[in-house]
Amino acid sequence: MAQMKIAALSAIPLQIPFSIGPVLAKSGGQPWKAQEIVLIKVETEHGLVGWGEAFSYSCQRAVVAVIEDMVAPLVINREIGEIPDFMRKLQQALHLFGRYGITMFAISGLDIALWDIAAKAAGKSLAKLVNENASQTPLVGYSSLYRYGDPELVAAKCQASLDQGYKVIKLHEIRESEVKAARDQISDAIALTVDANCPWTPVQAHGMALHFKPYDLLWLEEPIFPPEDFDALATLQKDVGIPLAAGENLCTQYQFRQMISSDAVTYVQPSVTKVGGVTEFLRVAELTQVNELRLMPHSPYFGPGWLATLQLMSAMPDPGFVERLFVDHEASLYGDLIDPVNGNFHVPDEPGLGADPDLDVIKTYRV
Repeated sequence: MAQMKIAALSAIPLQIPFSIGPVLAKSGGQPWKAQEIVLIKVETEHGLVGWGEAFSYSCQRAVVAVIEDMVAPLVINREIGEIPDFMRKLQQALHLFGRYGITMFAISGLDIALWDIAAKAAGKSLAKLVNENASQTPLVGYSSLYRYGDPELVAAKCQASLDQGYKVIKLHEIRESEVKAARDQISDAIALTVDANCPWTPVQAHGMALHFKPYDLLWLEEPIFPPEDFDALATLQKDVGIPLAAGENLCTQYQFRQMISSDAVTYVQPSVTKVGGVTEFLRVAELTQVNELRLMPHSPYFGPGWLATLQLMSAMPDPGFVERLFVDHEASLYGDLIDPVNGNFHVPDEPGLGADPDLDVIKTYRV
């Protein structure tokens, strides 16, 4: 990679209203009326601009503070060569503030922006920079539904997903009645998954998994709290026989290595805006391939993290499905690149992430 000197770095918080239908959405136990996006804009001394995204749902102010107060002073006016080497040094410099969580969200956003710049400097899409043989053909998406807690509404949202061409649907339900309603609506031809979001003890998870088993789940996601109880996940997967998925709440290759070595899951789910950006995502992808598991990224966001996910999955030899949160937005940073076409997603082939965010949308929805 070519050397780059960082001239400026800024955090740009946005709130873009969205709707999920008749249910009041919540995130982190609070009302959730808008997509909370924190963009990271990085500019080099030669005028290249890179865009990143730090995960920031219900923690936007804290993430912005980390970027501005902890990350920016260590990056501005720095010469950066190999991005992974620089990111390791940055992780080490900030390790006193926690190796995971909000600190790593901020690091993830910076890392994505640096890779965007590197690909632009090379005149290649990120996918081609990572893997010259990347096909960049449309990727199969799956509809990630909100938790509605209402069988009739679940059935209606499943049908709406089918109408958009999805062949895979994910629920966030924790009761059998909603899972049954979904399976009855979509028939056996459509793959069904359930993300429980860590609600149960191991004993409770065992009982609920048995209730869900007749509905032929492709995977059951994060059934146990805490999510890093890998031994309990391994036992559950072995005893019940439903493939498990997890990883959205893990950061860096090290937590993923622990999960994978415990035989805890079949589907590995790094989130590029949380895990440590492109650098750590690629390391997790390699661990996944070596252990003959399947990569299924977490990607319910709509900023540069969305495009980075498309690019990275396009670079994989056997790409899994791409998660798209089933919501309607008031505006899009990337036009129709966030919209499915017959359940699939186009991967842009322009240099970098493939597109830059719409500056008018940024201006309108900046906090």
